[in-house]
Order: sequence, then structure tokens, then C-alpha cells
Amino acid sequence: MSNSHSIVVALGTRPEIIKLAPIIRLLGERARVVHTGQHYDPGLSKVFFDAFGLPEPTYRLEIGGSTRATQLGEATRLIGEHLASEPAAAVVVQGDTNTTAGAALAANATETPLVHIEAGLRSFDRAMPEEHNRIVTDMLSDLCCAPTQVSEKNLLDSGIPADRIAVTGNTVVEAVRTLLPEDRSAYLEGHGVTANGYLLATFHRPENVDDPETLGTILSELAALELPTILPIHPRTRARIESFGLGDQLDRLMVVEPMGFQEFLALSAECAALVSDSGGVQEEVSVLKRPVLVVRRSTERPEVLGTFAERVLPGPEISRIVGQWIADLPALHGRLAAIPSPYGDGDAAELSVTAINQLVGTS
Repeated sequence: MSNSHSIVVALGTRPEIIKLAPIIRLLGERARVVHTGQHYDPGLSKVFFDAFGLPEPTYRLEIGGSTRATQLGEATRLIGEHLASEPAAAVVVQGDTNTTAGAALAANATETPLVHIEAGLRSFDRAMPEEHNRIVTDMLSDLCCAPTQVSEKNLLDSGIPADRIAVTGNTVVEAVRTLLPEDRSAYLEGHGVTANGYLLATFHRPENVDDPETLGTILSELAALELPTILPIHPRTRARIESFGLGDQLDRLMVVEPMGFQEFLALSAECAALVSDSGGVQEEVSVLKRPVLVVRRSTERPEVLGTFAERVLPGPEISRIVGQWIADLPALHGRLAAIPSPYGDGDAAELSVTAINQLVGTS
């Protein structure tokens, strides 16, 4: 196949690999994967390419470990140079990272059709860099693959015409189903916990970890919960805890190193509940049928609020709500098990690739 008929899939972080893997697999030999190295631990990405049975990326760039402006500039420059020397039928990006926005600008600059997977998400919070990345990418895209009708409406409200939008569902459904270990007992034994007898928490967003009072409140609320809390600690969060002198707050928590996605899914599937500021976790729980308390000012995933997720600001609401959940756990889990994920039935990759083929004129 000539290079000009191949489709560049640009990615650079763990969530992008997870979400784009089902699409890369369906594109097969047409996919030309460009890894920007935004998350620059090669072991981290190799794990996922292996787990999904994908070949290693075709090209690797190195934009990691620098400022946002530098990452955006380098991604735009390097992907732009690549597209100029090796034209493609389209560029596919996902989500809201610096890689996403940089690749979108590069596609636009080289007049290459652009496809945005997971388009139309909005937190309406201008303090979030991700909000700017996703808006810029949506505006430049020739095809916006919206995961839900909520995101479709956001795109239409932004002035993007309906003929540039396809509602596809979210590839997170396929990704979770592919990677969730069937036998999860070893993961539970490894942490010394039993099914439904523990909580799982993750925190990394600047709004939660960059302020000593906020971070201290979150840690003390987690420690006050009646079930043990496993806390895989992000390096950035650990550094903040140490610099703020909050190390003692970790004594009552089960602090562990960052874990692989499959282990995290296994623990998520068997926990009582999650407490997190992660966007991806809000989607994953809708497949795993577990509740998450989202500790953030805003969320770009309102589809799960009131079912799989509740949102609060840091404070006593954390222990109050989770305490209520624990008191009613079997009924809560039973109720969630009956609710379908708002992100579709697991055919998002198929629907996305069909829309991509229509865009580039292949059947």
C-alpha cells in the first residue's frame, strides 16, 4: 500500500493508546502509528501495544518532559514534517492531550483530513488545559467521532455542522473488556484485600494536589473512611505530599506505586467504590459497574453523573457520601449492574472506522 493511503494515528500517552488500540487493530496495515513520547516511559506504552496484540509504533518522536507550550510546538513541528515528507490519507487523534492538539495543528497545516476520536467533551472550565486542547481539535476536525448525544450537542452548539459529526460510542468499552483480567484473585491477594472490602483512590490533578490545604483535606477524608483505601500514588502527588509535609497523612492509607492498567482494572472491578479525579475512571466504572466519587470542580463526562458517578469538592462530603455507599453496598452494586454504559455496546471502534472510511473514500 502506498504511504499516501495509510492513516496516521498520533498518540503519546497511556489513555490515548488504550482508547485508540481498538481502532488501530481494525485499521490493520493501513495504520501508521506515530508515538510522540509525551509520556516518555517506553515500558509503559509497550505493555499496551503487547496487551492489544499490536505492532510497535511505526515512528517515535520525543516531546516528553517539557512545558506544555514546548510539547504543543514540538508535536506540531515534528508531525507536520512527517506528514509533509510522507503524506497520509488522514490523521486520527484522540481526546485532549498536547499530542492531540499538536497533531491536529500539523494535520491542518499540511491539509491532511483530521479525525477526532472522543470529540465534543466539555467541562466548561477554562482553567483546564485539556479543555482548550479538545476545543481546538474539534474545530479543526473534518470528522468528529462523538461518544454520546451529549457530546454531539456540544459540537453542534459550537457551530460544527452535523455532517462532520458521527455518534459512535466510546472505545473505552472495548478496551476495558479486552484488558480486564478474568481471574482477579491474585491481584486481591497481592494487596491483602477481599472483594468489596476496600476502596480505590487516585489523585493527580493540579486543582487537588498543588494546594496543601486541599491535598491535606483529601488525604484526611480518605483516611476517615471505614474500609481500607488503596492509593496508587502518582509521582507528582507524592512529591507534593513530601514538600507540603503531609507524609504522616499516608500512614492510614494503603499507599502503593503506580500500577499497570490491567491491575488497576482488576482492583476497580472488585472494589466497594472509587474516589478519584481521573476522567478515564469515570468511563471505566460504567463498564465495571462500580460507583466513583469524582473530586473535582467540573467534569467533561456528565453522562455518568447520578448513576455511576457523583461529583463533590474536597471536604466532608467525601466521607459522608462514601459512607452512605458502604452502608448500602449490595443494593448499590446491584442497581449499577442493571444500568447500561452510556458509552455504547462495544462497537465504537467499528463505527469510527466506518466513518473514517467514508471520509477518505474507501469502503
